[in-house]
Amino acid sequence: MTSPASQALRVGELRPSQLLHTYGIGAVTDLPNLSTMVLGLDNWDPVRARVLTEDRLLAAVRRRLGGQVAALRTPPHLPEDPSDPYGDWTRVGVPVGLFPRWLRCSRERCNQLAPASSGLFQLKPNLYRPEKTKYVHANCGGGGKGQPTALPARFLVACPAGHMDDFPWVYFVHSGAEPCADGTLTLTESGTTGEAANVFVRCTCGKVRSMADALGQAGERNLPGCRGHHPHLGTFAEEGCSEHARTMALGATNSWFASQLRVFSIPRAEEPLPQAVREHWHLLSPLAAVPADAAKMLLPTQACWPELEQYGTDAVWTAITREARTVAGGQADEDEEDDLTTPEWRAFTHPRDHSLPDFTTVRERLLPDGTADWLDSVVLVHRLREVSALTGFTRIEAPEWLPDDSVQTRAGAPLGRTDATWVPCAELRGEGVFLALDERRIAEWEREDAVLAREEVLKAAHLNWCLARRVEPRWPGVRYVLLHTLAHVLIRQFALECGYGASGMAERVYARSGPDPMSGILLYTAAPDSEGTLGGLVSLGRSERLGPAIDQALEEARLCSSDPMCAEHDPLVHSRLHGAACHACLFAAETSCERGNHFLDRALLVETLAGDSCAFRP
Repeated sequence: MTSPASQALRVGELRPSQLLHTYGIGAVTDLPNLSTMVLGLDNWDPVRARVLTEDRLLAAVRRRLGGQVAALRTPPHLPEDPSDPYGDWTRVGVPVGLFPRWLRCSRERCNQLAPASSGLFQLKPNLYRPEKTKYVHANCGGGGKGQPTALPARFLVACPAGHMDDFPWVYFVHSGAEPCADGTLTLTESGTTGEAANVFVRCTCGKVRSMADALGQAGERNLPGCRGHHPHLGTFAEEGCSEHARTMALGATNSWFASQLRVFSIPRAEEPLPQAVREHWHLLSPLAAVPADAAKMLLPTQACWPELEQYGTDAVWTAITREARTVAGGQADEDEEDDLTTPEWRAFTHPRDHSLPDFTTVRERLLPDGTADWLDSVVLVHRLREVSALTGFTRIEAPEWLPDDSVQTRAGAPLGRTDATWVPCAELRGEGVFLALDERRIAEWEREDAVLAREEVLKAAHLNWCLARRVEPRWPGVRYVLLHTLAHVLIRQFALECGYGASGMAERVYARSGPDPMSGILLYTAAPDSEGTLGGLVSLGRSERLGPAIDQALEEARLCSSDPMCAEHDPLVHSRLHGAACHACLFAAETSCERGNHFLDRALLVETLAGDSCAFRP
């Protein structure tokens, strides 16, 4: 943490996956007594950040951020056994800075509000229990014993351009007028509800304002313009910012949305050794031009050698020479494709089973009873590896993800003051079930008149939604909405039977019409520990269990506890991105849905109270 101390100070712990999905660069992290912001990549020390190999993801990141990105790295990690609490390990980790920088005395008779740099508050570190580190009001005049804790101020300001700043307390309480000299501010609450109307900021000059004036449309008239501040970088926009600053509560869920790219590690060869050589080819390719004896001596010096050592030097060298001949022969590599989902679709629909450390699949021989007319195949995915990279972030509004992951679009605020040469990643392993739908059946359904009419309604609502947010409208297609809806109803049902919570499962939708169509879904669970590979989800994919689970899921989807309002919901009324869908029937956890609970409609999947004219499974 950046602090008045002369060296870094550990203030808490986060899991590596949290640094990508919840508390990434630019996000505010709430600790028991502190509130901090994760700083940009310029402040990170990559020495302890392990390099991850995933060429498809690296190529996609380069297309989004530029060719200067040379590596994917995990967040810096601690030694396994830090025995000395005062040693160098206390300075290993992700750098954070105090934010918000305004603090409030927690003593009821004081409530003084001031910036940490004012000298009123003193930092009290705790090296044995870093999460107990806090600021105290050393000379509190509110009576009582001891030094009361100074808590972070409850409000911040942010804008849709990704900027964030401390709330302008002095400007706000004086309504933009010239502030008084040497005034002291306090932040007090009345009542027990804690709502903004009962929170007041006061100045010793007599000015008092309720925080309700800073919220909603009224807040734009009572706050100064956005200063274009990126506190995670310590910079201000050179040309300012034209957006209105908006007040938000500390810890608000819309203060940070990750802009990410995710891929699964897919086979490049049928055997483990050629697969490993191809994965690390960027490191091994220079050895192909070296004489054999010298190359074998250099192999143990390569960063990937711990993974290859089990095969022996001679076998690894033979695999390298074969790969070099393949590359020299000009054989195309799927990694060059812009679309991230097509290679994965081909891997899951491959007629042969795969048995690799990071991709083990078995095709189920029998389809569940009653599904032969619409289901093409079921694949049990015993092992899979997901790698996700953080490429930026947004505030206020979540990024509008496209079906092809929008690899050509730069999205979100920057991760550093300069162009990033590496990006933070997370590596997860797990299991899943892949379902491929019958292409002939789904193509016929797409051409039905009722389906075309329903699609026009959903497209019109999508267009209005995009125009209101000034984003380019890209309709994913009615096929995507159908498959996405099917994925959500199955996640809910699987959570009841497989042992995983619904928030622990995720989806990947493969939907595309045209000459090279895709129509399938992958439901999977992935975690950095053994939870992702317990086998409960794979066992549910076997035909004798999958059939009843699908039947029950479709039956549950026909009726929602919010019907008839849910079934008769018109997406055009409020320009929604969903039709017959709500929290009671389809919406999933943020960690489960790849599209933020957008593009869902029960009416396309099953019969609802509104009718069955466009239902895929009436």
